[in-house]
Amino acid sequence: MTTNENTGGRVFFSSAERSLIEEDEIILKTVGVDIGSATSHILFSEIYLERLDTRYIVSKREIIHRSEILLTPYSHEQDIDKDRLGQFFDKQFKLAGLAPDDIDTGALILTGVAVRRRNARAIGELFAAQSGKFVSVSAGDGLEAIMAGHGSGAVGLTGGADNDRSMVLNIDIGGGTTKLAACGGGEVKHCSAIDAGARLVTFDQQNIITHIEPFGQKYLLLAGFDLRVGDPISDSQKSLLADLMVDQIMAAMAGDELEGLYRLPRLPAGNDYRQIIFSGGVCEYIANPELATFGDLGQAIAKSISSRVAALDIPYQAANLGIRATVIGASQYTVQVSGSTIYFDPADVLPIRNVPVIAPELTIGDEIDEAIVKAEIIAALAQMNLADPDQPVALAVPWQGSASFARLQGFARAVLGGLETVIGRGHPLILVVRGDIAGLLGIHFRVEEGFAGPIISIDGIEVSNFDFIDIGDVIRSTGSAPVVIKSLIFPSE
Repeated sequence: MTTNENTGGRVFFSSAERSLIEEDEIILKTVGVDIGSATSHILFSEIYLERLDTRYIVSKREIIHRSEILLTPYSHEQDIDKDRLGQFFDKQFKLAGLAPDDIDTGALILTGVAVRRRNARAIGELFAAQSGKFVSVSAGDGLEAIMAGHGSGAVGLTGGADNDRSMVLNIDIGGGTTKLAACGGGEVKHCSAIDAGARLVTFDQQNIITHIEPFGQKYLLLAGFDLRVGDPISDSQKSLLADLMVDQIMAAMAGDELEGLYRLPRLPAGNDYRQIIFSGGVCEYIANPELATFGDLGQAIAKSISSRVAALDIPYQAANLGIRATVIGASQYTVQVSGSTIYFDPADVLPIRNVPVIAPELTIGDEIDEAIVKAEIIAALAQMNLADPDQPVALAVPWQGSASFARLQGFARAVLGGLETVIGRGHPLILVVRGDIAGLLGIHFRVEEGFAGPIISIDGIEVSNFDFIDIGDVIRSTGSAPVVIKSLIFPSE
């Protein structure tokens, strides 16, 4: 994507120099890349967007090509093997009948153990730099749990029934971690993650152990097995290891205490789950127990957890997209134009690109409680794995009510406290306001609160969690700014 700054910031898609402002329907070719701790894959789609007032919304999504599943390649030093990944993705482009220049946009995520490898950032930047078309998401445990909950269809199954006591639970079992997302009322209510996965211990066709992750060693010790790389592992030992991991997953599902295995806070205890959805690589064996194995514990874990969940008398199923539940098949591009009451300072703070959005449900009552609003912002940053970001973050502001001095002051001070870890590193204060007080808010932060850093405050824009925004230079004739919103699409299946 490129922005032609000389024509007032209008947004074009680079492959065909198409102006979104002038077309009622846009068809985009997109690509999604998922590099996980156990597997990597790529998916090509076409996205149809239709104009709705000043925005474009996705009207249809068609998959062009789903790649085969690649075991994520590692070098001897256990870094991700960049060259082998590149060869795999080049092959998939050819099989899809596409060249990189044919792609309008896409998204790349790194998940699980893969995101903690030394060269994970370099891998992300390598692919994200492809003609500037990728949104790169380094998905930590919280964000991956939420993605899996959406991508598996668990969130969609909850509809609009907002009942914390009757939720759908998504359990995503990958190569190194298991993520749990308790879904209700059309959203992920709670999420957790533990160290339990199919490839914590791997072995070859002769059942000789080829690799043991640190937490794989912990499970071996808990099972009483003195096994090392190069030792044989029996089928009974695999089953016992799998049962031990499933014990921990079931405990995490119930919100029980676990010694040293939680990667996120535990789920609330006592939830009444009306259905369980499985996603991740292990769910492929839940759907089809006869699938070929890949030298890991996936098949054994699937057999064990299927038996345990069936005993709970709760309906369960494998997600339709299975291992692809967290892959981001495409990025949805929408274009909006801000209101004219925006505020930005200094003058060269725009344009900005690929800024992640947090959209907490802020409590903005007649009297604004600074402590509550601050806590809600901090919680939203943590949930999106942005608590200590190396990039700016945009805060969605659902402003309600009057813009009295007392309310503006309470809100502003809460925002400065909640976003301290972001703006404290010199990043701009970016507010995306639902309403028409963006200019007033910006002035208040600068004049009344004395905030000295860069400020961007825009209004008239609808954003949500998982959105990334670009804000172009201000159109001088209108005082507005063009905004490109890139939303991560979750398959409806």
